[in-house]
Amino acid sequence: VQLQASGGGLVQAGGSLRLSCVWSEGDFRHYIMGWFRQTPGKEREFVAATSSGGVSELYSNFVKGRFTISRDNAQNTLYLQMKSLKPEDTAVYLCAANPDQQWFEGRITSEYSYMSWGQGTLVTVSS
Repeated sequence: VQLQASGGGLVQAGGSLRLSCVWSEGDFRHYIMGWFRQTPGKEREFVAATSSGGVSELYSNFVKGRFTISRDNAQNTLYLQMKSLKPEDTAVYLCAANPDQQWFEGRITSEYSYMSWGQGTLVTVSS
């Protein structure tokens, strides 16, 4: 499985970006999908996740109300719509696939539950 993330860039505070993550092969629709982000010197942190059918969503507190995760199973694509961006949102954003068959929040927010990772896309928010 290969995951290709794109859509990052430089944006001013308060602006918006939409990230995409394309799944190259296999049964995308069977996986919980998540977005994480990482900055130099810091651990990877959970941003958002969506269940295999897109019915359930989970967000970290620092993006809740500003970011929206979605997926198109027909197009094997995961999205992250980001609004009201802040300088502290600056990071490399990575998409990942979680093979769990049940929705347990404690596992969904852990990077160790994800088996496949994309290469990431850089988001830079200027003040």
